Amino acid sequence: MSEREIIERVPKQLFIGGTWRGSDDGSVFGVDDPGRGSRLCEVADGQGVDAKAAVEAAVGAQDSWAATPPRERGEILRRAWRLMTDRADDLALLMTLEMGKSLTESRAEVTYAAEYFRWFSEEAVRIDGNYKRNPDGGGRMVVTRRPVGPCLLITPWNFPLAMGTRKIGPAVAAGCTMIVKPAQLTPLSMLALADLLTEAGLPGGVLNVVPSTSASRVTGPVLTDPRVRKLSFTGSTEVGRKLVEQCAPNLQRMSMELGGNAAFLVFDDADLDVAVDGAVTAKMRNNGESCVAANRFLVQSSIAEEFTRRLTDRMAGLRMGHGTESDVAVGPLVNEGQRGKVSELVGDAVERGARATTGGSPAEGDGYFYRPTVLADVPEDARILREEVFGPVAPVTTFDTEEEALSEANGTEYGLVGYVFTRDLDRAVRVGEGLDTGMVGVNTGLVSNASAPFGGVKASGFGREGGDEGIGEYLETKYLALTLRS
Repeated sequence: MSEREIIERVPKQLFIGGTWRGSDDGSVFGVDDPGRGSRLCEVADGQGVDAKAAVEAAVGAQDSWAATPPRERGEILRRAWRLMTDRADDLALLMTLEMGKSLTESRAEVTYAAEYFRWFSEEAVRIDGNYKRNPDGGGRMVVTRRPVGPCLLITPWNFPLAMGTRKIGPAVAAGCTMIVKPAQLTPLSMLALADLLTEAGLPGGVLNVVPSTSASRVTGPVLTDPRVRKLSFTGSTEVGRKLVEQCAPNLQRMSMELGGNAAFLVFDDADLDVAVDGAVTAKMRNNGESCVAANRFLVQSSIAEEFTRRLTDRMAGLRMGHGTESDVAVGPLVNEGQRGKVSELVGDAVERGARATTGGSPAEGDGYFYRPTVLADVPEDARILREEVFGPVAPVTTFDTEEEALSEANGTEYGLVGYVFTRDLDRAVRVGEGLDTGMVGVNTGLVSNASAPFGGVKASGFGREGGDEGIGEYLETKYLALTLRS
């Protein structure tokens, strides 16, 4: 399909109780193409009344959905996985248009996103309990697991499909109903996903989608309702802290995947070709707009100059352009605000003594493009070493010893992911275990996997998504005590 046909096909209303409907006051908001700076379409702008209606729909569907056999829930996810796979090109084009990433990256995200549906379709029938004998022999203990109940899922703009399926998949498998608040910048992918899940057989009321220009207008009415029992949020640490406070009165369960400040450690025994490949992957995936993007490159002093030279050559050779163009590796940032933040952080580093070996400035023309950038000689007081850059910028610093590398890597409030490049297995284990993060990539710049637990520690959040652990976030444990008569 053409770009226009793709946009026209996507529903642009709220999805509540299995029905597409306009917002309560009829208001809409615009969705833009960041590669051209032009308007794509308008979408219904959810209000507080709409959020309350979504809660009622989710609560109303909860009991029947929880009673649905696990195999049936799994089969719905399996059909959704197949539909996503069959329509990968259309979904990828839609994502590129609203978010900006290249079609190659969008296709990869569709595959990754769909895999969460396949993974959790298999987990649905493996929700286990246990039956045990009391230690004193006088009774039995039956432990079961049941759905936590209606959930609020808040997804970010940078991975508009994958962050949706990573939350929706386990909720569906566990038997939970949902209210989804997609990001204002990229609502179309989630609306297309809701349409696809309906086609796959998901009953009305199980999934409700409320796009809105005001997150608080949706989250307020939802989280103050004690019938909503869980929140799953992916986004900034600052917003995450506020949401934790909102969940406190009703003691709702929470999963928080928050900000990152990933260190990328390269030791002098590393294979530099592998390290540079990993660096480009870890830095440039999604144009650098990723919470697991390498944010600080810590390189052992003896190889720092050579590593920086090779990384500079690779970054300078990446083709930048609209995501729909062929051979494009770097698309635009999501909006002017994001590009402005990247420019600000680079400018601060350069003012303090860093030098750009390539890039270092926004690109001219339409769209929100920023040139792939490598910064050498970055001083310790540069903001870019403390703040999440969320853009195509690789700041390089040096270290001399393993202990120094770990100290620098852990010297941040964040703890989502770290990367280690070395050919020494003992060092890989020592450093990998020493990094205060929820995930570590050893000789790889890509850690995301539907079958692995994704999440962080410290200010990067708590809870896990994906893997065997992911479905547990949507389940409560219930214990039955049985006393046996003599």
